[in-house]
This record gives sequence, C-alpha cells and structure tokens, in this order.
Amino acid sequence: MPRRPENPGICAYCGEIITKRGVAKHLDKCPKRQEALTAAEANNRPEETLWHLRVQDAYDKDFWLDLEMVGTASLDKLDKYLRAIWLECCGHLSKFTIGGWGGIDIGKARKADAIFETGLVLRHLYDFGTTSETDIRVVGFREGKPTTKHPIALLARNRMPEFVCQDCGQPAHWLCTECVYEEDKSGYLCDEHMEKHPHENYGEPMPLVNSPRAGMCGYEGPAEPPY
Repeated sequence: MPRRPENPGICAYCGEIITKRGVAKHLDKCPKRQEALTAAEANNRPEETLWHLRVQDAYDKDFWLDLEMVGTASLDKLDKYLRAIWLECCGHLSKFTIGGWGGIDIGKARKADAIFETGLVLRHLYDFGTTSETDIRVVGFREGKPTTKHPIALLARNRMPEFVCQDCGQPAHWLCTECVYEEDKSGYLCDEHMEKHPHENYGEPMPLVNSPRAGMCGYEGPAEPPY
C-alpha cells in the first residue's frame, strides 16, 4: 500500500504552507516570526523558558499543532487550550499521563518547567467514554521573552484535511456518524448529498471541522484557537 502523503500545515505568523517536519526550520527564517521575537524583546515581560510542543492526535497524524508554552504556566492552561481548539463538546473530564491509560497521571497544577524536557511525550485524554487521545511531544525550548501575554502561542497547525463524498467523490463538508459504522461507507458527504441523506438513528450529519474530534460525541467545533 502506498504511503499516505503527509498533511501540510500553515504558519500562524505568515500563512505560508509548510510541511510538518519543516516547522522549526521555517520559523527560524519566517520574517513575521522574527518580527514578533524582536518586538517581544522590547516589552517588559520577564525572560523565561519557552517550550516548543508538537501536539498530534494519537491515531490520525493529519491533525497536528505546534505550540509555544511559557515554562511558568501550568498544564491546566494547556488543557484549556486543547479543549478550545480541538476538543470541548460537553465539559468532559480530562487528564495528562505518561503512557496513556494505565500509565502515570500528571497533575494539571504542575508547571511546564517542572515537567518538560526535550523528548518527553505526554498523552492527554479527554472524555473517558468516547475518548480523544492526544500526544504532546516536547520538541525543544528557547530562553527569552514570550511573544504574547497569553501562556500559549500557536506557531503552526495542520491544514484542513481533504475529504470526499462517499456518494459522488466531490469535496465533503459533512460527516454522517451512522454511516461510519457501515461497511464500505466513509460517512463523508458533500452539501448536495447531505440534503438527500436519510437521518434515522444518529440525527443530522455534523459539519467537518479542523479537529480530530469531529463526529465524536456531538462535537461541532468551532476548532479555533482561544486567542
């Protein structure tokens, strides 16, 4: 089976389309990112450790985020960020672990500086019923001033994956969760076939949004960063 192409991303500073593996190299040269760093050095915020994180759905590698998190921020701040941009639907419980289910739980009150080191991988679990599992890998760090007053800054994120309608092959914008469980059906629907589609057991099809939780537990987005 041919290898599936890597889903590219978008730089949060300049909007350029970039590869997932090329994020750090791009940011080092991105004029808009460099402008933000220069402006940060002129502000009165204290210097601290800023951690570069690669956040990725544990099973669908098309969905990924690169974040910069201040070292004095707690994991609770990261939990709230992930809920806002990817996960929140019904106020479910969540936790950070090393090793996932059955692994070591890491309290949300812990500060990033007390936990993070390059190469560390945490797994975030949201909703202990229909669970979204997210891996957070510490890519590296820098010493300096944050580019924003917020504890987390978005560096880059995946481009919305392309889905095709199960009935006609045209671009899909909807997901029928009932069809997902049927053999030979993807559940993806274009606008036209969404209108014609029978909705019997699971309600109306749900809009596809840029989140790995689309179609799970009524999640409809908006899948946007909180700041």
